Amino acid sequence: LQVRLQVQNVEKPLYRGTFHCFQSIIKQESAFGLYKGIGSPMMGLTFINALVFGVQGNTLRALGKDTPLNQFIAGSAAGAIQCVICCPMELAKTRMQLQGTGEYKLKTKNYKNSLDCLIKIYRKEGLRGINRGMVSTFIRETPSFGFYFLTYDCMTRYLGCEAEDSFVIPKLLFSGGISGIVSWLSTYPVDVIKSRLQADGVGGVTQYKGILDCVRKSYHDEGWRVFTRGLTSTLLRAFPVNAATFATVTVFLMYMRSEDDLRGCEPGPAIQQPSSL
Repeated sequence: LQVRLQVQNVEKPLYRGTFHCFQSIIKQESAFGLYKGIGSPMMGLTFINALVFGVQGNTLRALGKDTPLNQFIAGSAAGAIQCVICCPMELAKTRMQLQGTGEYKLKTKNYKNSLDCLIKIYRKEGLRGINRGMVSTFIRETPSFGFYFLTYDCMTRYLGCEAEDSFVIPKLLFSGGISGIVSWLSTYPVDVIKSRLQADGVGGVTQYKGILDCVRKSYHDEGWRVFTRGLTSTLLRAFPVNAATFATVTVFLMYMRSEDDLRGCEPGPAIQQPSSL
């Protein structure tokens, strides 16, 4: 929904809004149309999250102090590094999601799946084609992940998330959800430009020479509202996805640390098994 709304032609719009887009895709392309391009995130998100949380944690330890500024710096570093995986992944996802728009059965199928999409782009355009939108992805992800981890840190401190708290899971879920929303709001206009650049050239027509040209033409044709296209669907997704992500990572790390603490103790009847948390 997000990508379709971001890149649709303003002169001949297919969708009036998020709900109409949802209805139209199901009606025209069946429920499976909602999951076009799912292969790309399934291949990449595991590595992205592992990289993001690993880099953020190690950067924070290297900085020495757990301060709000260091949380932002560590998050920004993680966001910048994961662009190497994120950009090609989102390029394939965008191209797959735009393939066969409005068609129940594809008449022409350029790409069989996300991997085939990347291979064909590489053969035609080389590494530059695979990394289309890299600069805009970097501009989006670097501050976005800074706000992501900073917000989560502030929220968990404010809510008093402690391992022994019986409400720690709901608190972690809420903190993660809010972090996701703040993260997307902080750089969403850049995401619109990134999607348009990555979708540019579909159908053989190229509209934009670069980031500034895309910004200028988009604003000239559609006004400032163009930079909020697809925001509703993005925020509806952001809360549950990031709530689950942050809560899962935090609970897993808390459990593993409790296991490590137990291994450091001498065995005996006084040792208690770790709780489910």
